[in-house]
Amino acid sequence: MSALLGVPLDAAYHLVYALTTLLTPILAGLAGTVAIIVFTAAVRLAVMPLSFRAMRGQAAQARLAPRVAALRTRYRGEPERLGRELSELYRGEGTSVYAGFGPLLAQWPVFSVLYLLFRSPVVAGAANRLLSRELFGVPLGSHWLSGAGAFGAHGAVFLGLFALLAAICWLSARVARRMSATLAPAAAGTGGALGALGAVGRVLPYVTVVIAAFAPLAAGIYLVTSTAWSVAERWVFSRSARDGGDRRGSRAPAPAAAPAPVGRRPSKRPRAENG
Repeated sequence: MSALLGVPLDAAYHLVYALTTLLTPILAGLAGTVAIIVFTAAVRLAVMPLSFRAMRGQAAQARLAPRVAALRTRYRGEPERLGRELSELYRGEGTSVYAGFGPLLAQWPVFSVLYLLFRSPVVAGAANRLLSRELFGVPLGSHWLSGAGAFGAHGAVFLGLFALLAAICWLSARVARRMSATLAPAAAGTGGALGALGAVGRVLPYVTVVIAAFAPLAAGIYLVTSTAWSVAERWVFSRSARDGGDRRGSRAPAPAAAPAPVGRRPSKRPRAENG
């Protein structure tokens, strides 16, 4: 995969290292860490339209889940009819079955380049000089279990990173639950596959902590930054969708016109003025 992504990987490396060099006179030893955070945030900002498009697709699929389940039950023995009905349903709602994960797949090469950059000891045929930078005396290329001790001064930096990442993952699961309840309350009780996906969604963020435990410190910093950005995106999307729903729900319906009395027709003659 690194060979396939070689050109963008080399370009990203030179950009991040140039940013590190630029920040060194100001931040000294923290320049490499800040460069990773700033570059990751800049990339996440660039692909944010794809992220919001994926969230809109996921919200539409969750909202339509009860109707999709009803169609599958109704046309269980008619696969062709079921396909037509599902296509019409998604088309009528302005979405598709791929709307939830298509934009995520489009982002995959970008995030793969970033992760490779912050974990590869060799980039562009030379040593990855970014990994020689340090955070509180710990090289960015070091691993949790490769230092003087997993719980010593070296390990304390990693343990602090893991604790921060675990807190962000907990917040991610909490925001995801609120997002589901806000955007698709009707799908909350459908159970089955949707319930299983919800359970996976609550557990999956914590896999990031496991990945960070076996990755270099630079990759862990990237995971913290990227995961925190994802949580912020979901919170903003959920908040905007909820506020939009509240505004739509708070509009009072226009008063209906009073019906004319039965049997009486409105007079077209103007009334004579008195006097």
